[in-house]
Amino acid sequence: MAVALLFRFADERGLGLVDLKDLRALLTYLDSDAGKADLTGIGGVSSQTIGVLLRALVELEDGGGTEFFGEPQFEIADLMRTGGPTDCPDLVRRLAATSAQTVEWLADAVSARIVLITAYKHVGHSVPRLHAPVSRRGQDLVDDLLAAVEKRGIPLAVGNGVRDLISDSNGAVIGAEIETGNGERQRILAHKVTLAVNGFAGNRDLVARFCPEISGAQYFGSRGSTGEAVLWGERLGAALGNIGAYQGYAAVSDPHGSLLSWTTIEKGGIIVNGAGRRFGDESAGYSGYTPNVLAQDGHCFAIFDQKIFDVTAAEEEFVELANYGGVKKADTPAALAALHGLNAAAVTAAVDDYNKAARGERADAFGRKDFALAPLTGTLYICRVVPGLFHTQGGLMVDEDARVLRADGRPIANLFAGGGAAAGLSGRAGAGGYASGNGLLSAIGLGRLAGLAAAREIKNETAA
Repeated sequence: MAVALLFRFADERGLGLVDLKDLRALLTYLDSDAGKADLTGIGGVSSQTIGVLLRALVELEDGGGTEFFGEPQFEIADLMRTGGPTDCPDLVRRLAATSAQTVEWLADAVSARIVLITAYKHVGHSVPRLHAPVSRRGQDLVDDLLAAVEKRGIPLAVGNGVRDLISDSNGAVIGAEIETGNGERQRILAHKVTLAVNGFAGNRDLVARFCPEISGAQYFGSRGSTGEAVLWGERLGAALGNIGAYQGYAAVSDPHGSLLSWTTIEKGGIIVNGAGRRFGDESAGYSGYTPNVLAQDGHCFAIFDQKIFDVTAAEEEFVELANYGGVKKADTPAALAALHGLNAAAVTAAVDDYNKAARGERADAFGRKDFALAPLTGTLYICRVVPGLFHTQGGLMVDEDARVLRADGRPIANLFAGGGAAAGLSGRAGAGGYASGNGLLSAIGLGRLAGLAAAREIKNETAA
């Protein structure tokens, strides 16, 4: 919160906090005799806090903060550029503006074991700003959230599936009808209800209705993504937003079913089809490139070299895939092709042509401009992959505090939504608008905002 107050102070006075040098200059001023009056006027920030922040800057710089730190407008620009036209631009701005507070809350209040990823920039981001568990496993984040719930003595009753929402004669949501583990139906009344039931990628009918271009892909996401939020919301008169957007994954290892880390491609790898030929610009990203892979109508193959393998080996799941035999290696493109019965001449030509583009000898045939660690040299690796659908990125329209909105823009009383249940940040339609972290920002960012807004409403209602 202290940093948020400093941003507000700087904004009110027209001071740009673009990088860490700007922040250090502001903190130094507030810590001086000349800045004491302004420090007192900020409120909630003491001289001791300024000292702590100045010391923390050293740690932030050591952890890559010189690239990460900047005004929220930079993140908004990245999300808008990647996502394209959107039904909810105000929501994008709100989540970007509060994302630093969300990360701060996760690290300080929840004690989540998260770090800033500085080894590379993820899809859609101009600077490294993505935070993740040290292990890169989502389960670790879930475990940390559960531990925070238990520590605070918050009741958590799992295994009670919601079958429908309960509303009163005015259309306000007042609770939910659930089915217990033994099959008993019960009605639970509540002051506020937050939908955190994921999207609809596991509902074939809804996918065909809203995202037909990906309806033929295998589904690799959660079994619970069956679209209840959309169905319940439509019955209550809720508006839908960005409903045609989804997150695909262009490189699911086959037959293992685990993700081949996109680091292998982002760092300079390529993907060829069953004929051994490249077919597009892989730098479109793991979601944006999914339709291209799906259009090949068969297995595709990711190819990368030892340099890229070594970087990706920092990720536990990639190492597991390699240890299980999902990644094979050879000394030449022709030998690599033989491992999967591909046309040796085609694979050799694909690698040679790509390497010429990576060395700057010619333009890439598909327009790729970011080659990272390429050209591909030395020991080469190959992984057979298929495209998959993982998440839908649209859902119920919500306001800036996650309240579900009707078609006329009025909120449905007492109903909130976040994550896959809500309209997302990835544009109106297709896979190309997804930037890494969009799903988690919508889930955790909107979840936090929904909780804060619901608590304020209950407090005000109780006081009245």
